[in-house]
Amino acid sequence: MKRLLVLAFAVFACFSGDAASRPPNIIFILADDLGWGDLGCYGQKKIKTPNLDRMAAEGMRFTSAYAGSTVCAPSRCALMTGLHTGHALIRGNAKVPLRPEDVTVTEVLKQADYKTACLGKWGLGLEHTTGVPRRKGFDEFFGYLDQTHAHNYYPEFLWRNEDRFLMPKNQNGERGDYAPDWFTRAALNFIRDAQKGPFFLYLAHITPHANNERQREKKDGMEVPGDAPYSAEPWPQAERNKAAMITRLDADIGRLFARLKELKLDEQTVVFFSSDNGPHKEGGNDPEFFDSNGPFRGIKRDLAEGGIRVPLLVRWPGKIASSTVSDEPVAFWDFLATAAELAGVSAPPKTDGISFGPTLLGQPQSRRHEFLYWEFHEGGFQQAVRAGDWKAIRKAGQPMELFHLRGDPDEVLDMAASQPAIVQEMEVRMKSARTESERWPANAAGTPPRKRKKD
Repeated sequence: MKRLLVLAFAVFACFSGDAASRPPNIIFILADDLGWGDLGCYGQKKIKTPNLDRMAAEGMRFTSAYAGSTVCAPSRCALMTGLHTGHALIRGNAKVPLRPEDVTVTEVLKQADYKTACLGKWGLGLEHTTGVPRRKGFDEFFGYLDQTHAHNYYPEFLWRNEDRFLMPKNQNGERGDYAPDWFTRAALNFIRDAQKGPFFLYLAHITPHANNERQREKKDGMEVPGDAPYSAEPWPQAERNKAAMITRLDADIGRLFARLKELKLDEQTVVFFSSDNGPHKEGGNDPEFFDSNGPFRGIKRDLAEGGIRVPLLVRWPGKIASSTVSDEPVAFWDFLATAAELAGVSAPPKTDGISFGPTLLGQPQSRRHEFLYWEFHEGGFQQAVRAGDWKAIRKAGQPMELFHLRGDPDEVLDMAASQPAIVQEMEVRMKSARTESERWPANAAGTPPRKRKKD
């Protein structure tokens, strides 16, 4: 509690005038299947991302940030609940709704009277369940409840709170309303309406996820209104479209920053940007074309670094020093504790997260994870642990693999045979990090008990 009050005082001391009596606005922008290497500030050479690159230049860029999982639903569950996939309710991509007892970051921020909105892809509870956003602390929701529905960039309807909102230009097979455009407009409107703050905006874009169903129909699986500014590039069409999707997302984020500046909210607002997992190989896209996983091995659905290490940018003018780079290992389940500390409220006692607020504010990060843990239930039970620079991966029915990330970030050299003591330590951590349940057993099958569509 003493540390919470110290950081809260440091946060409040940054404000002046009318903002002195309130905590910061918090915005979390989440991309969908965007790889570590898809942004210019992480080494991308072909795709233009000037606004996100500027965000990195004006704030902090993390090089060891991790998603909650390697697919969307469990990753978003970890982000919202502060629990890793050894403890979280959702550990695979089954459509499992959050329960009343699953406390979200939004419910925590409500302790400080935050106005809240979720815009975009939810994936943690379908209609008429306990997991819909408005039952988990959000004042407003506009978007997709169902992660499969979110494949379609031109849906006939979206959800507005608990009601269906017909997309006027997408009826009878027409394709005129591009959903990401609506989310951006809704975000700008929310910021305008909530500017007296404090507010929390969770902007969960669907870019650059593929429309898998459309691809199976032999149509363009990378849906975007046009492939500019890449129309003249001698690339496959799917790659031009993917690049255009990312650049379009970048432009939308530029509009959001312009709105904050217009309303003089820049210095009162901390903005996070990340992705829910590594890059996909879907919709005709090949992640190797843009080197989307950067220096890492693996993509979406892998627990190798390329499947779970993601970009993380945080911008807060006047509070976070510009052009700073942190190699502090942080994970999605740290966001709840971080947001709570920034808001000056207590996180739930049941959390796996540690606030990285001190790192953001240039203070010593006295609390650190002993290790980070993931498990994944799809096509067989998989586990991964990172402890310091050591990373262990174990797939059902296979021996554990062990890598030293500092010298081998792409996890090529398996050192398990030469490091039996480290292997034993990782074995203990894998057993201690999880609670088993009927839905998520630790067995060779390890898959959810009902069929699911590809996320």
